[in-house]
Amino acid sequence: MHPKTIAQSRPDHAAVIDSETGRILTFKEMDEGSNRFANLLRSHGLQAGDVIALMIENCPEYFNLTWGAQRSGLFYVCISTRLTKAEVDYILSDSGAKLFVASGSLAAQASKVEFDGIRYAQNGAIDGFASLEEALAKQPATPIADERAGVDMLYSSGTTGRPKGVKVALPEDPAIDQSNTLMDIARMFGIGENSVYLTPAPMYHAAPLRWSMTAQRLGATVVLMPHFDAEKTLEAIEKFGVTCGQFVPTHFIRMLKLPDDVRAKYDVSSIKLAIHAAAPCPVPVKRAMIEWWGPVINEYYAGSEGNGLTWVTAGQWLERPGTVGKAIHGILHICDEDGNEVPARTEGTIYFEGGTEFEYHNDPGKTAEARNKHGWSTLGDIGWVDEDGFLFLTDRKSFMIISGGVNIYPQEIENHMINHPKVTDVAVIGGPHPEMGEEVIAIVQPKDMADAGDDLAAELVAYCRTALSGVKTPRRIDFREELPRHPTGKLYKRLLRDEYWAKAKEQGQ
Repeated sequence: MHPKTIAQSRPDHAAVIDSETGRILTFKEMDEGSNRFANLLRSHGLQAGDVIALMIENCPEYFNLTWGAQRSGLFYVCISTRLTKAEVDYILSDSGAKLFVASGSLAAQASKVEFDGIRYAQNGAIDGFASLEEALAKQPATPIADERAGVDMLYSSGTTGRPKGVKVALPEDPAIDQSNTLMDIARMFGIGENSVYLTPAPMYHAAPLRWSMTAQRLGATVVLMPHFDAEKTLEAIEKFGVTCGQFVPTHFIRMLKLPDDVRAKYDVSSIKLAIHAAAPCPVPVKRAMIEWWGPVINEYYAGSEGNGLTWVTAGQWLERPGTVGKAIHGILHICDEDGNEVPARTEGTIYFEGGTEFEYHNDPGKTAEARNKHGWSTLGDIGWVDEDGFLFLTDRKSFMIISGGVNIYPQEIENHMINHPKVTDVAVIGGPHPEMGEEVIAIVQPKDMADAGDDLAAELVAYCRTALSGVKTPRRIDFREELPRHPTGKLYKRLLRDEYWAKAKEQGQ
């Protein structure tokens, strides 16, 4: 299926609703808008296989552009609105984009980019950019003659280094309405024409973009939040009768930490499927969400690369707390440093066999590093499986702390500390230590910054010792008003680690 099919059968059905304003874009309007954009692309000579870039804040018209590129056979690069000029310049250059669209609200960033291609501003003016609305108004709302399926090409958030462009080949079948694995999974779990799908995260990230477009393929209405807000999320669920949506653990934590009377104000009983991913969810947090929303919390593990996917229902998770499920796309393997598969309950690098083939754009070295001697691919995560094939995540290999020769995974420490009532957010990194090599440092965002100090630090250390071994208990606790998180919930841990190591170098440590 494809939105064009829904536009023909139910033209006035809402394709997307702005959660704050209530503004609706119908399937007919979205279909016509995507056709206008496809015609505009062809008018500039862009053909199948070309690349465009979008740096746009969440708004209903986002879908006009992604569907317009999809039906034109293009690669569409969705750029984070929070990147620096240098990072945007890099992605525009590395991707080979020929056309760039930016939100008018991002004029300060977009006007300074180094880009020689075609520039358009959406919903506002930007120096050096033409008006997208004026250009689209001159284009026909009918399909282009040479429609062909295109795909996204998304860049990693750069949490472990320079962003990597994840590129999959254009589908061999050019039909724009062909089915795919994500559609099959969505159907399996009941997403369809009567669903109302909530997207509280930025559309430039893989999961919100792909799941929202998949929901629209199946005729569902997408409720799009301009920005995540814990209480406004609950309000949107009640107001629009949301039946399904996707979240990250940070969203759960912030909703759970709302005052009891605020949580009780809203009826969330319409939710039948709440999907979460992007980062491991602390066991107490997920258990609390299931107690609140019911057994509707489903989880998957995957990456932008699409090389494999695991899935676990609430019932399965309650039987095996902490698991991220069994593979439903690709064959799961846990391997040692030599690429050999290890026994059940043995930690190793997570690989998938037979999933979607991908490459890192313009980086054959990174592409090769992501594969082992069998040709299986990895995202660089560490984990283990039980005897029934259920996967448990440990952490990213690149975040591992080695202290006195002992391997320590920060995620376990973070998962424990986040449950302390005085902690809003926490990051654990390895900092330099003259004897141990690295020491465990916890950087805490307290619920009340007035509590930050030695007393709270001592309280948190004592709290860690109730559940963690001595080697895992932080040797140092620092406090910050806010941690550097990507809007999708991913933590920019590399930035924190680099900061601490740079300071140590300056001090001659």
